[in-house]
Amino acid sequence: MADVRLPPALGCLLALVAGGLTTLSTAPFSLWWLGPVAAGLVYLGLPALAPRQAALRGLCYGIGLFGSGASWVYVSIHDYGYTGVPLALLLTALFVVGLALFFALILGLYRRLCGPRLAALTFAGAWVLGEWLRTWLFTGFPWMLLGSAQVDSPLAPWAPVGGVYLLSLIVALTGSLGVELLRRHWWASAPLAALWLAPLALPAQWTTPQGDPVRVALLQGNLPQLIKWRPEGQRRAVETYLGLTRGLDDVDLVIWPEAALPMFEDQAAPILERAHAALPEGTELLTGILQRDAQGRFYNSVVGRGDVEGAYRKAHLVPFGEYLPLERLLRGAIAFFDLPAPAMTPGPEGQAPMRVGRLMIGNAICYEIIYADLVAEQAREAGVLLTVSNDTWFGASIGPLQHLQMARLRALENGRPVIRATSNGVTALIDARGRVTARAPQFETAVLEGEVTATEGLTPFTRTGSWPAWLLAALLVLPGLRRKRRL
Repeated sequence: MADVRLPPALGCLLALVAGGLTTLSTAPFSLWWLGPVAAGLVYLGLPALAPRQAALRGLCYGIGLFGSGASWVYVSIHDYGYTGVPLALLLTALFVVGLALFFALILGLYRRLCGPRLAALTFAGAWVLGEWLRTWLFTGFPWMLLGSAQVDSPLAPWAPVGGVYLLSLIVALTGSLGVELLRRHWWASAPLAALWLAPLALPAQWTTPQGDPVRVALLQGNLPQLIKWRPEGQRRAVETYLGLTRGLDDVDLVIWPEAALPMFEDQAAPILERAHAALPEGTELLTGILQRDAQGRFYNSVVGRGDVEGAYRKAHLVPFGEYLPLERLLRGAIAFFDLPAPAMTPGPEGQAPMRVGRLMIGNAICYEIIYADLVAEQAREAGVLLTVSNDTWFGASIGPLQHLQMARLRALENGRPVIRATSNGVTALIDARGRVTARAPQFETAVLEGEVTATEGLTPFTRTGSWPAWLLAALLVLPGLRRKRRL
């Protein structure tokens, strides 16, 4: 590929387009086949670029990706952060450019450290190492990873083997090898065929059903976010969730979403007892709720009433949503930095699943569901996964549908059904193969009833997590490293 040279402006334009195509590969568009096309456009002519030119191309791709795919950030900042349009646009632009710098960094380093030798392989490895970096640096933001869109594609059977990062690696390889194949480098056809035909030989299901189905009811209150933490919002939340709960019959488990009642658990305790008392005998109640301890720390939690053992405290918090980085400098500067609820404390690592009746339930609150390894850790000792969320912050954007898609991928990776209870959508039941079996309408007060069957056994991904995919990515990069660094 070193002999392919595109005009710099054309290369940047193609990178911007590639970012938009990656967004189209994800929900709600779900044109999964555009993922490899996007990777191929970024790769086209890349091995002929100088490091600075490669970094610029990466920046353009990131702007195209997050400018189109994470546009919901504007809704959160403007509609719910009490921020005017000019400032909201500026903050959104800073957010997009900040994330785009990850691609600038990784592609710039890629061209500085790697030569044209085995470029198709080293490109894919570098891409996934960039996703790994984006997963943890500055608390991480693994939203719209390249492999996330493949939950409905022929590549989906790879997910239980190596997770989302293995999918990203295969998609990036498909793009780079596809470019090589178009240039009549016929050797690329063999690895391409292997990557896409191997799923036919993989098991359709790595886990098996355990026990009888459990009847569940997910309550979606659809309460206005802007008044939620005011006294009238609290009264409305109590009335809504108590009313929906009283109408339930013939269910084993009732679930309210994240922070369903905008108050602390000690304040909500009498309400939760009333709600549980209104349910049929033997029915358990779970809810997202805020907790506080004697030391004045606050937690975003899942708790239960009835035959429930344990609780879960959110471990991976959302910056600017649940805590404020550089709080002394930023709080009070603009309304967006003034959190509507107290700043949260992260829960401990390695929390055990909750026992709810005869179910062992692993938890991931809202944003945590996008962290594949955090969910896999919960899945190892659980038969069902639960994610409660408040996607009201996304408004009527594509954010909730992307969030649902990533929850589906967590189900597929771990061979575990996922229960997704949200404030205003998308509330859904997802089976162990990542398929939505029941779904409530968005932006409506609703009760979603259905059945969930726990599973037992572990997928390869659940056993190991993502490190084998990261190691494979690093091994693909190694052969292409320059023996003498280009200055």
